[in-house]
Amino acid sequence: MGITLAEAQELVCTEAALLDDWKTDEWAQLFTPDGEYLVPSTDDPNGSPNSSLFLIYDDHLRLVQRGVRLLKRSAHAEYPHSRTTRIVSNVRVSAQGEGTDRIDCTFVVYRSRADRLDVYPGRSTYLVVRLDGVYRIKRKTAILGLEELRPQGKLSIIL
Repeated sequence: MGITLAEAQELVCTEAALLDDWKTDEWAQLFTPDGEYLVPSTDDPNGSPNSSLFLIYDDHLRLVQRGVRLLKRSAHAEYPHSRTTRIVSNVRVSAQGEGTDRIDCTFVVYRSRADRLDVYPGRSTYLVVRLDGVYRIKRKTAILGLEELRPQGKLSIIL
């Protein structure tokens, strides 16, 4: 039997809380050692990383480094850290076979920084596996529901 809806909701809500609290090390620990974090471009949201440009395509090492880098004072786009509030909803679960389950959900991230509020709506797909009795993220794909990154202009937070 695969992940339950309650377990899936707990996983995505835990991830949202960790990111809102800027606990990027703990966030990275939610991933498998071969885990990936992907954000496709806004002009090709369903593109393949093999043939399309992605805003973010991190393997586990890079996603760990991204988290470490965002916590440093030298990360000018995020120092001081933005205040973020994530709302995750419409969580659905489906089996993918071979011990892998899929979680689909929608999200909105509100980012407040320097008297400005940016809103990042979208949907995420997680491929999860059970390792040592705990569900871990093998791949997270966050697809922005924006046609372009304006007025934000950049993506300096983790979705």
